Amino acid sequence: MGSRGVAWWSAEPVHGTLPSSLPGRRRGFGLPLTVRLALRELRGGLSGFVVFIACIAIGVAAIAGVTSISRSLGDGLGREGRRILGGDLTYSLINREATPAETAILAEHGRLSVIARLRAMAVAADGGATLVELKAVDGTYPAVGHFATDPQAPAADLLATKDGAFGAVADPALLIRLGLKVGDRLTVAGKPLVIRASLVSEPDLISAGIGFGPRLIVSMEALRATGLGELGSLNRWIYRLQLPGSSDADLETASHAIGKALPDAGWETRSRLNADPRFAKSVERFTQFLTLVGLTALIVGGVGVANAVNAFVERKRGSIATLKSVGAPGSQVVVLYLTQVMMIAGFSIAIGLTVGGALPFLIDAVFHEQLPLPLEPTLAPGELALAAAYGLLTALAFAILPLGRAHDIPVSGLFRDTVDPSAQRTRLRYKAILVLTLLALAGLALATAFDRRVALIFMAAAAVSFGLLRLVASGLMAAARRLPHPRAAAPRMALANLHRPGALTPAFTLSLGLGVTLLVTLSVIDANITQALTRSLPAKAPNLFFLDIPSRESDAFTTFLGGKAPTAKLERVPMLRGRIIALDGVPVEAIKPPEEAAWVLDGDRGITTADAVPDGSTLTEGKWWTEEEGRMPKLSFEADLGKALGLHIGSTVTVNVLGRTLTTSIANFRKVEWRSLGINFVMVFSPGTFRGAPHSDLATLTLPNGVDPAAEAAILRDVAKAFPSVTSVRVKDALETVDNLVRKLTLAIRGASAVAVVASLLVLAGAVAAGHRARLYDAVVLKVLGATRRRLMLAYGLEYGALGLAAALFGLLAGTLAGWAIVTRVMRLDFALDLGGASLAAGGAVVLALLIGLGGTWRILGQKPAPYLRQV
Repeated sequence: MGSRGVAWWSAEPVHGTLPSSLPGRRRGFGLPLTVRLALRELRGGLSGFVVFIACIAIGVAAIAGVTSISRSLGDGLGREGRRILGGDLTYSLINREATPAETAILAEHGRLSVIARLRAMAVAADGGATLVELKAVDGTYPAVGHFATDPQAPAADLLATKDGAFGAVADPALLIRLGLKVGDRLTVAGKPLVIRASLVSEPDLISAGIGFGPRLIVSMEALRATGLGELGSLNRWIYRLQLPGSSDADLETASHAIGKALPDAGWETRSRLNADPRFAKSVERFTQFLTLVGLTALIVGGVGVANAVNAFVERKRGSIATLKSVGAPGSQVVVLYLTQVMMIAGFSIAIGLTVGGALPFLIDAVFHEQLPLPLEPTLAPGELALAAAYGLLTALAFAILPLGRAHDIPVSGLFRDTVDPSAQRTRLRYKAILVLTLLALAGLALATAFDRRVALIFMAAAAVSFGLLRLVASGLMAAARRLPHPRAAAPRMALANLHRPGALTPAFTLSLGLGVTLLVTLSVIDANITQALTRSLPAKAPNLFFLDIPSRESDAFTTFLGGKAPTAKLERVPMLRGRIIALDGVPVEAIKPPEEAAWVLDGDRGITTADAVPDGSTLTEGKWWTEEEGRMPKLSFEADLGKALGLHIGSTVTVNVLGRTLTTSIANFRKVEWRSLGINFVMVFSPGTFRGAPHSDLATLTLPNGVDPAAEAAILRDVAKAFPSVTSVRVKDALETVDNLVRKLTLAIRGASAVAVVASLLVLAGAVAAGHRARLYDAVVLKVLGATRRRLMLAYGLEYGALGLAAALFGLLAGTLAGWAIVTRVMRLDFALDLGGASLAAGGAVVLALLIGLGGTWRILGQKPAPYLRQV
């Protein structure tokens, strides 16, 4: 009986094999028999697998939902690319308009429309002034899409000149800020504008990017009247082309012909197929991060899977022993129960895929009118398959070892008391399966990652966290085993429960420790971002920035500010815009820069000239030019970015400025303190490089007493009156805009992280449920010996409190270290230790451990001993 030589699936009746009444009497053990037996086992229901199902379903739903929404956004951007761009192709220039020859070549290929974007100061009749994002459009606007206003009217009518004043359409936020209404007047650069409507929506809003002020839309004639669009001023001219043909081939043909005709125009090109590459890239980055958070939830839930399978194997010890007693080999028993577990995993994954796949449709149905982004809800088979693969691999990884132990459960398990189960070692083959599964899981995460470096960091952090938490659990059990036994019964029992066979210590520590670590990490990052945006930066940053100061008025502007704020520090530098088009002769299109430096080659950059090392910069390599050397073109490049791009002293950089191409060599590298928010540039040229080129000046004003809202408002108002063409920006307003954006992103991250926390709580509940039988036996015996419910609750409370405290201390330390690494290494901000929110999260973990643990044992303690004593 149980001999290896007996085939329990044999068709011939052999002593000790399965009786003929059992199903599946066929020659050769095949998968159908395994499936049939597994299904027969499942007829009894899914008792004990509720946490298993919930953990897998939640993790899969998180990953499927995030990736499906990302796919829907990508499809929406592709479908709405023409509307977002306002045409099939766009060509944009910084600081200059296209020449008549350039516009003529563009117009040869289709219908051409023009808009201009810039920042300006809007001044109300009462003297109130505010920064606005000014958008000037021609008579064809909108060439594509719907322009909604209140009251509704054609854009040409709303923006036309009537009674000597140009019309304008204003963002409702601008009306509120200046206390205006439709029909009131304001001035921009000294020119009067009548607000004829408030803005409801514009079809090309996404392509404008993040604005630091409310939108004000005017006609192209109004912009020219203000003089703000003159050569050298900080503005962007966008030329939109609608092609007569709609195919991708027509798009490629026109793009190639224009590029060949105007190779040195220096403009940034986009097509409807890639309407907003920066936004799409941001979506991909954010999707990867949220996917990794979802994978964290799935891995945390994997602990619940392991607990559930462990409990399942314990419940099936009798059945396993019975199967072995009639000749079933251990490997076939493992296959049978693994099939059953993976069937349950498949059911869980189906639930998760249903929820995650439906999420884009649900969001579109509920928030369609409020969504600022073009969402195209779709079932994404590839993304859903990815989520399913994550779920299957996670279930297999956490189930294989508990199931592998069933291989060597002896037939004596039929007769041995289940309170003292035999300790079994896991065979090498099952450990190998675990390793291969984990490698497959890591490979999948790496292969589908937008940024493989981030994925590698995540995997390393997950592995280290699991290893450290296992050490913490082992250390806690070892310490409990060696500590002197208290005299009081409740502490003595609590201490014994921490290290006894089948203790909850590993599961509690692992699940709760991971959850607390995640919460503390987010809390530390959030606290440091708030610190940087609201306290640290404003203390050392300028109060005001002034843009588009005409070079001919620079001295007068400096004198004016000196009279208004004589004790303030004023910095002023010339500023142009240029676009890098080649490095060491290699076009940027052929360069694949590292992620942290890619933004330097993406679009136009601010550039300046200087005869000395700018404030906030430190020379790290090379030497600064002398006055004589500065008459020739030379370049100083930011050190970290130069290193990331593979540049060195003597490397050549080719830039396009105002439509002209210039190549110069790097004379030195500088380390720039970006966090000061002072005037800093990636590229600083020698004074002789752009001598005579039209430009505007950029200035900053730093008040001696830090942030002073009253003084800042007075200066803004006076500058707007005296120099109406100068754009003024309060640093506080800019920081608030960034802070609002960061908080929205943080809210999304917290929402995704909540999934991991819920998984942690499910694992805790599952661990308590898995220990139900042992706790029930303890409670029955102790109650017979005279223990009261209060004393037992005290013992369990001490046990769960100790576990919660250990997990909280680990999470507090590990989360703080992780937050420090992200803040200092990734965000490159100063780190300030603020454990207020982190301590709250850790303290909450202790409370949750107590509530979940005691809540799970309360019902056990209420059981009558008699029915259970009959079974002991």
